[in-house]
Amino acid sequence: MQRKIDTVKTLMDAMPFIKEFRDEIVVIKYGGSAQSSDELKAKFAQDIVLLHLVGVKVVIVHGGGSRISQLLGDLKIPTEFIDGERVSTPEVMRIVEMVLSGEINKEITSLLNSHGAKAIGISGKDAHFLMAKPKDEAKFGLTGRVESVKSDVIHNLLREGFIPVIAPIGADEALGHPGYNINADLAASAVAAAIGACKVIFMTDTPGVLNNQKELLSTLTEAQVESLKANGTIHGGMVPKVDACLEAVDGGVKKAHIIDGRIEHAILLELFTSDGVGTQITL
Repeated sequence: MQRKIDTVKTLMDAMPFIKEFRDEIVVIKYGGSAQSSDELKAKFAQDIVLLHLVGVKVVIVHGGGSRISQLLGDLKIPTEFIDGERVSTPEVMRIVEMVLSGEINKEITSLLNSHGAKAIGISGKDAHFLMAKPKDEAKFGLTGRVESVKSDVIHNLLREGFIPVIAPIGADEALGHPGYNINADLAASAVAAAIGACKVIFMTDTPGVLNNQKELLSTLTEAQVESLKANGTIHGGMVPKVDACLEAVDGGVKKAHIIDGRIEHAILLELFTSDGVGTQITL
């Protein structure tokens, strides 16, 4: 009986958060280990379905860098990284789109639908809803940055009860253009700001932002993030993550979160508990 009572208490504790986020848009960047473990994939799908059932409007942006590298290696196509970003030659771009739009996007969509969701997979090329420009064509080739987001495309899908699953491929106005490889974190940030999301959540392979004693920093302001970057506490691969968070909150998103995708039900723990499990960043 006590176990049943504890279950009810957990539900009651979550109720204020469920009320707060009902009818709000939450953008989730899905990647890392959470995307590679079958068990974590199933937990992720369960989280998304539950959010959908309690009235949260979920939008998913996914990455797939490791799978792209794996296929490029299998095909013996050379790939190069500069400052942590992949150089996207036309040949590499074909594989990027094949993996992101043709493989991973449909895999996630199918997974969610199998768990009872109503998910639909799209890329930024669909309806040209993610328009992009080269980041630095001479240096990065077809690696791009988001120029504009047609927010009505996502709002129309949400209005019809769909969960959009977005492959971060940018479109170009030029006829026959192969498109652009967009960093998934930055794509999630741009989408969240454009569609008026209340939150954007980045699933990573780390607990969140840590201090020099490797302790989790649960809440940071923009000024604190900049200070931690300046003194080297935030460094390496965490820098682009926090930059994406700052871009989102500067664009009007209330809070950006970095959570550990290796934790089961990390999304629910971050949204529906007082303490959360990661780092939240605000203005």
